[in-house]
Amino acid sequence: MNIEGKHSRIVSVLLIGTILGAGYAVPAEAAKTPKPHGVPVPVGAPAPTAPAPEPSTPSETIRTIKVTGNQRLEAETVLSYISLHVGGTYTREAGDTALKALYATELFADVQIKDENAGDLVIQVRENPVVNRIVLEGNKRLKNDKIMPEIKLSAREIFTRSKVRADVGRIIELYRRQGRYAATVDPQMVLLDQNRVDVVFEIHEGDKSKVRRINIIGNDHFSDSQLKGQMATKEATLTHFLSSGTSYDPDRMAYDQQKMRQFYLTQGYADFRVVSAVAELTPDKKDFILTYVVEEGKRYKFGDINVESDIRDIKPDQLKPLIKMKPGDWYNAKAVEDTVDSMTETAGLLGYAFANIDPDFKRDGDKLTMGVTYKVNQTPRVYVERININGNTLTQDKVVRREFRLSEGDAFNGYSVKRSRDRIRSLGYFQDKLEIDQKPGSAPDKVVLEANVQEKSTGQLQVSAGYSSLEKFIVSLSIEQNNFRGKGQTVRASADWSAYSKSVSLGFTEPYLFDKNLALGFDIFRRDYRSFDYTSNDSRNTTYNQTTTGFQIRLGIPLTEYWTLATRYGLSQDKVSLDKDIYYSVDPTTGILACDPIVSGRYLCDAVGNRTTSSVGYSLVYDNLNNRILPTAGNRFVFSQDFAGLGGSVKYVRTTVQDDKYHNLGSGFILNFHAEGGYILGYGSKRYDDVGNELDQIRLTDRFQLGSPQIRGFDIRGVGPRITRYAYNTDGSLNMTKDGRLQDDALGGRAYYLGHIEMAIPLGSGAKEAGFKPSVYVDAGSVFGTKKPATLDEPAGSPGLTRPLLDSDGSKQCQNTTDSSLSKAPTSGVCPAGTSLYASTISPFREVYTGNNWRPRVSVGFGVSWNSPFGPLRIDIAKALVKQKGDDTKLFNFNVGTQF
Repeated sequence: MNIEGKHSRIVSVLLIGTILGAGYAVPAEAAKTPKPHGVPVPVGAPAPTAPAPEPSTPSETIRTIKVTGNQRLEAETVLSYISLHVGGTYTREAGDTALKALYATELFADVQIKDENAGDLVIQVRENPVVNRIVLEGNKRLKNDKIMPEIKLSAREIFTRSKVRADVGRIIELYRRQGRYAATVDPQMVLLDQNRVDVVFEIHEGDKSKVRRINIIGNDHFSDSQLKGQMATKEATLTHFLSSGTSYDPDRMAYDQQKMRQFYLTQGYADFRVVSAVAELTPDKKDFILTYVVEEGKRYKFGDINVESDIRDIKPDQLKPLIKMKPGDWYNAKAVEDTVDSMTETAGLLGYAFANIDPDFKRDGDKLTMGVTYKVNQTPRVYVERININGNTLTQDKVVRREFRLSEGDAFNGYSVKRSRDRIRSLGYFQDKLEIDQKPGSAPDKVVLEANVQEKSTGQLQVSAGYSSLEKFIVSLSIEQNNFRGKGQTVRASADWSAYSKSVSLGFTEPYLFDKNLALGFDIFRRDYRSFDYTSNDSRNTTYNQTTTGFQIRLGIPLTEYWTLATRYGLSQDKVSLDKDIYYSVDPTTGILACDPIVSGRYLCDAVGNRTTSSVGYSLVYDNLNNRILPTAGNRFVFSQDFAGLGGSVKYVRTTVQDDKYHNLGSGFILNFHAEGGYILGYGSKRYDDVGNELDQIRLTDRFQLGSPQIRGFDIRGVGPRITRYAYNTDGSLNMTKDGRLQDDALGGRAYYLGHIEMAIPLGSGAKEAGFKPSVYVDAGSVFGTKKPATLDEPAGSPGLTRPLLDSDGSKQCQNTTDSSLSKAPTSGVCPAGTSLYASTISPFREVYTGNNWRPRVSVGFGVSWNSPFGPLRIDIAKALVKQKGDDTKLFNFNVGTQF
């Protein structure tokens, strides 16, 4: 070991092997403090064993006793540890006893007793040094603040080998808990002046000891892979590289034995037992081999199943419907346990909080049957004496209490307690594993409910920049506080910018207006959206710009525990515009610059303008999710209608339905069924264009759109009615550039439906802690019901939509009325006197209307969310299995830096 300083020194390594026994040692990171100056000496060399002095005679009288070599200790203190005294008899045995007594104090590094001049004893001692400081080296995986509390030796204490030995053992045990069984600790000491030492623990951490192999002996009815699948411990293979269960842990090994037993008990093997479980460390101390010897026993079926009740208010007939197993079914201990839980919950509903239901088993070894009698033991009916809320430092008590479905003095109801727990969890203010404890009250018929909450951050400030395959570069700034002033209020503000959209919004929600169960909120917003399509070279082409400014006021009224009526009023103004340099031209008859239906399409010209939408709406919501933030069970159903036309220039009735169901399949698998659909009905006067074509009453910007991310495997707005535009050459042939498309616009629809089935896939704790959340899914849906717009269906064009053939440079042409010669039209587009706009029988474009049908589009895919250090990220790989003509598909999609 290198010690700072320029002086020469001798390093003497402690013979710690004799202290520790065979080979455990532990590494650690180099000490941050400088190493002391001094002479390093062995720390753990065996204590000197000086032979007892040889007396001149077998026994003699002690005349004097002198102590030498002592520095800190008085001579009287040294003599107090031994039984030798002046006037006493000194023998070989008495000398040995004195030596052992002095060494036992652990105050001395060396002791010798000499007999001089027949009865004059000299006790020569060398005191153990005083510890100056403790230094750790080599500990990278465990920092000093984790190791130092385990070290009992401290500064200004007397150094002893036994204390060093104990500290080494404790350090090694810390590394064992981390799965590092190859760790070693090499203690050394550095001699300083004034009989002081620095103790240095050199730690060699080594790699984590993995589980190389799991052997199971005695399993005849189930394969090794089936049983290993039940275990928390996993073999260190490539398939488990993200799992934290590949390291050896004796506690986990004991847990795995219980998991195997539980598995066999669910399969009817009531006599199953683990005969032995052995963990063998490989010679290189890097890996473990686990071996389980099991005895499966016989397989049992259920025999007679009965219910007995000692409580007058609980009849056996009330509980029998809760029994799902039947005589003759294979015995299943989990089914018995679930039945007990169901009966206990039912007893709780009747006010018996501490109902004791015991299953009494009757085993028949000859018939291999297991009879079960559920006994409901006598317990008093219970009332809620008190509700305690602990741990809420910011959140006001009333915010938590108003979520309780029980009040103090009410009869206890187990279901209401569970519902209260779910409602408090759904607030999102506290830890996810929150439970409401039931404790005995001041009397046998009273119970105290105690919610021990642990608050978590409810405010979020997000500044992110990212890239989306849909919107290119994105910048987002948002601030939100979901528990404003500890009153449960929500305040939020956000601003987003991308190449194709900009938005800013402010919102506030008071969930309990005037401490009544009424939720009031409002939102103010401004959104600028640039619609786009893909041109023939896959570049984006902006079509229309939509600016929406408005506000909405919301009021929520609970109808029952699960049903809520949400009402709203909104007022907004939409401004839709097109680029005049591209989509406008001068009308040859009026000379007015106007939207050109030939260049833009009549469907886009129809959308241009300013409109005001004044709407009132409501939603009926049924919600019994166990957690609104991360649900794993329950159902949420929403029926909504919005009526536009309470003033304003837009009139429609929009109806939507949405339903979500979550099922916990166990082992972390969560299955989600989602279905939704909607329809918009326009009313009022019919609309017509300038040439008499009837227009759809629902404008382009009010229709439903469908595509990514709602239905994955398709591009944004990639499903449903659309117009694809092709260009013609002057000779009437199609201009086939790449796929022949010049423009592709989604029109949306009046009706839509969408559904998906998604399975969340659990990962190991390591991947879970890193924020990975994978899932597989099937999506299906369609949008349809749009009235077909006037299009340029044939080269000759539709009536009223033909236009003069453009010159080769794209300019219009004028025809001389005398000789029919052609000349380029002026920039204004108005032909001079004596000429007229040249009329051609060939329109410059052809438009094809596709996708307006109800047939489902179907895709399957895999996605993963990751809370990465640089923002949330979502990646989806989805394949469109069923599509319709005109649909735009997309295999890969990702978003970074945005919420999803």
